[in-house]
Order: sequence, then structure tokens, then C-alpha cells
Amino acid sequence: MSNAPSRLILTGTITALAVVVALPLLFIVLQAVFPAIGANSLANPFGRFPAVFSDPLLFRLTGNTILLGLCVVAGCAVLAVPLAAIRALFRLPFAPLWDLLFLIPFMIPPYIAALGWIMTLQPRGFAQQLLGLHAGPFLFSFGGVVFVMVLNIFPVVYFAVSRTLEAVGGRYGEVARVFGATPWRAFRRITLPLATPGLAASLLIVFALAVEEYGTPAALGARSGFYVLVTGIEQKVSDWPIDLSAASWMSLILMGLSLTAFWVQLKILARRNYETVGGKPQSAPKRELGPWKYPALALFGLAALLGTGTPLFAIFAAALSRTLSGGLVWSNLGFGNFLGILDNQADALTALGTSLSLGIGTAVVTGLVGTMAAYFVVRTRLPGRQVLDALTILPNAIPGIVVAVGVILAWNNPLWPVSPYNTPWILVLAYSCILLPYPVRYANAAFRQLGENVELAARVCGATLGTTLRRILFPLIAPSMIAAMLLVFAVASRELVATILVAPVGTSTVATFIWKEFEQGSVGLGMAMSATAILITTTIPVLVTLIMRKMGKDPA
Repeated sequence: MSNAPSRLILTGTITALAVVVALPLLFIVLQAVFPAIGANSLANPFGRFPAVFSDPLLFRLTGNTILLGLCVVAGCAVLAVPLAAIRALFRLPFAPLWDLLFLIPFMIPPYIAALGWIMTLQPRGFAQQLLGLHAGPFLFSFGGVVFVMVLNIFPVVYFAVSRTLEAVGGRYGEVARVFGATPWRAFRRITLPLATPGLAASLLIVFALAVEEYGTPAALGARSGFYVLVTGIEQKVSDWPIDLSAASWMSLILMGLSLTAFWVQLKILARRNYETVGGKPQSAPKRELGPWKYPALALFGLAALLGTGTPLFAIFAAALSRTLSGGLVWSNLGFGNFLGILDNQADALTALGTSLSLGIGTAVVTGLVGTMAAYFVVRTRLPGRQVLDALTILPNAIPGIVVAVGVILAWNNPLWPVSPYNTPWILVLAYSCILLPYPVRYANAAFRQLGENVELAARVCGATLGTTLRRILFPLIAPSMIAAMLLVFAVASRELVATILVAPVGTSTVATFIWKEFEQGSVGLGMAMSATAILITTTIPVLVTLIMRKMGKDPA
């Protein structure tokens, strides 16, 4: 690390992390403390603090946010834990199919799923057309918000707990039953405690995801007057009079809630660490469900119908409907809305191209920065590598709307002679901060799997750090990094909340196009764009994966 190219690469990595992660967070704090920082003045520090924290609205928004997070956590636990236990401990018919069906909600952005539920349960919606009933009053309420969010997020708990229980195995529970324990007691006292780390981690991730979600509370809660910190921040930044100081304090509170969730997760994992003492656990053969087979299948079928089938049906049914008033009849179905996208109706094709370009740009930026940061953290002994590690992990606990506010405050400032504000690059910066942890995690794992001998041999032969990275390390970790970049591309090309706040004037993306068309009543065109985005962002990663596997490079 003593040569000039090595120092240059390290300096570039640190600078990139500072610009992408540290600068937005710094300006949120500065704006909260110094209300006139936008005018390059440090006068009246904490001047807005009394007014902001004496506003009853702030405490109501904070209370609503915490309540929503806790209720979504409880709902996910009630739904996902029984499903996970059945999947892990019993012979479940069609088990791989259920896993695949529960993966699909990850491919549907929450705001699109919420819009799908609106089309289904609102008066004269699809449910009323097919079944003669609707649930509009329930959907547009606090309970409706929780219901939709649980169905979007419960797979996080399902996959974490089922995989943990499978790793633990059922042998220890069988031993307990030999000694007279009932099946429920063996599960509660033996099997479930061994799965506590996975359960605690997934539930706290659910809490963090719930408190930072914008689309579902904005689409459903606003009609019933249920507002949370995320929607409150958006109003402070978007509605006149704009109050950046209040938005900054709200952002800090929201970030504090997310960081607290991750801190509690670490504490639980550190203090309640259940370990087996007989070596690697050997899973007992999975038990038969017996008379519970059909009730279990009914439970899985209901979860798949609500979490996957209903949103997808609503999205494609609305996209194929010529008019919503025409109803679900063959004469009203067609591909007119999809043809409207191809004809660039309402600049649909332009919005799609913009989102795909932003997704590719974000994937490249996060891939390069994440790989280099992971290299310096894992493969070097630099004194400040812990700071690099913290900067790459911190966005995991920062809600997207907080990042968006920080990017606005950082770059909409006369301090800079040149700024990316009001250009597409501002979106790339925001997306990169939100999604940076994904390539960093993949790169960390890939570098740890590689031995140091190859790198040392290259150094002995006189290769510089740049040459070693370009000719040896990058090709070896390429499959893992391509997988990470595909994930970043899929998420960035459909991101909503940061796009709403920081998109340049006149710039339309997939997310803002769908949101705008739905608000303007062009639901069919908006849902056609939703279906197109889901298909593209699902198909491209699958095709790239298949091509790489055919070439002998598995990106998984």
C-alpha cells in the first residue's frame, strides 16, 4: 500500500464513500442544528429545536410510526413463524413451489402491491366484481396499512426462520420427546430457542423496513388521516411552506428508530446465543403432517393467494383492461395499455428508459465503490478500515427518505461551484447510498473466500495493486459482484421515495410515472407500466444468470 497507485485507489474509495454516504448525513445534522445553513450561515444554532419539538404533530407521527412498526412485526410473526416451522420440520407437499411463490413479493415493490390492493378491495373493485364484496373502509385505515405491509414483508421472517430451523434440525426436539415432552413443549423449549437468532434478526429487519416504507402509508393511510414520519418528512420537503429544519429533525428521529432496531438485534444475538454442544446438528428425518396435511396446505395456499396471487392478478387485470368501468369481461380486455407504453403515451417509454439507465448507472457505481471498500476492509490492515466498514454498512439502517433529504440538503447549496442537483446524477447518488450495502456484502464474502496466495504471488512478481485487482481479483469475484449488481439494478430501477423528492424537474421514472398515472386516474396505463417493470427487472437478472451458468460462472 505504499506506492502511488495504491494510495490513489484508496483516496478515491474514501472520497466516493464520503460523497455518497457521509455528506448527506452530515448535512442533515447541520440543517437540524443550524437552520440558516442553506444560506451559509451558522447563526442561531438549535433555533428551530423548541418549535419543532413543541409541535404535537411530531409526537403523533413518531407514535404512529412506532405503532405501525410493532404491529407489522407482530403480524409477520403470527403469519410467518407457523409457515416456517411447518416448512422446516415436516414433509410439506410442493415445498419448493411455496418457496418460489413467497419469493415473488420481493419482486413487487410495496407501492405497486398497495395500488394492486386498492384495485382489488375498493368499491366496485375486482373483489366486488368477482365475489360481490369490497373492503374499502378496512383497506383505507390503519388496519389496512398493516395488512398490506405484512403481506409484503412476511417472507423476510419466513425464509430466515425456516432456514434456521432446518439448520438446527429436529433431532433435539425428538430427544426431548423421548424424555416425555409433548411436541409443543419440545418445540417451545428446544427447537424455537435454537432458532432465536434468526427469528430476532428477521423481526427487527421487518421493523426497520416498516418504519421506513413510504408507498403503502402514502397510498392507504392518507385517506384515513393516518400519517407517519415518512409521509410527514415528504410533506415538509414538498409542500409550501417548506420546512427543511423540521424535515431534518424528523429524519434524525426516523434514523434513530432504524439504528435502534439494528442495535437491539446485535444485543439479542450477543446475549441470547443458543449453541449446540454435540458438534454439527444432524437433522432428523422430517415428520409427516398426518391429518394436518390439508390444513397446512390450506394455510400455505391462503398466504400465497394473499401475498402473491392477489397483487399480481390486480396488476395484470388492470393493465389489460381497456377501461376500469368496463369491468372484468373479455370484451374489455386487450393490450392497449401496453401498446400505449410502446407508443410513448404520456412519455411512458421515456420514463422506462430513464429508470433502466439509472439502474445500470447505480449498479456500476455501487459495484465499483463497494468492491474497493470491501477489499480495503477485508484484505488490508489499514488503521482506518473500520471507518470504511461503518460507512458501507450505515446505509443499511438509514431509511431511503432520510437519504433523499440528506442529498437535497447537501447538494442544493450555493457553497458548491458545481453540483449534481437537478440533474439525473443526483438520483444516482441517492440510489447509490441506499443500495451500497448489497455489493459490499457480496464483495466481503467473495474476498474472504479467496486465499491470499494468488495476490501475494502477483505482488512478488511486481504487479501493482491496480494490476492485481484488474487481472486477478476482479475476475475471480466477478460472479458474486454481477449477482449483487443485478440486485441493485432491479431495486434502483423501481425506487419511489427518493425519486419523488430529488428527481430533477421534468424527469420521469417508472416509479413516478406509475404514481402520477394512478393519481390522475389513468390506472390502466400505470398498471401496464408496473407489469412491464416487474417483468423487465425480473427477466434481465434471470437471463444474465442463465447465460453465466452456461459459461460456467455461477453468479449465485
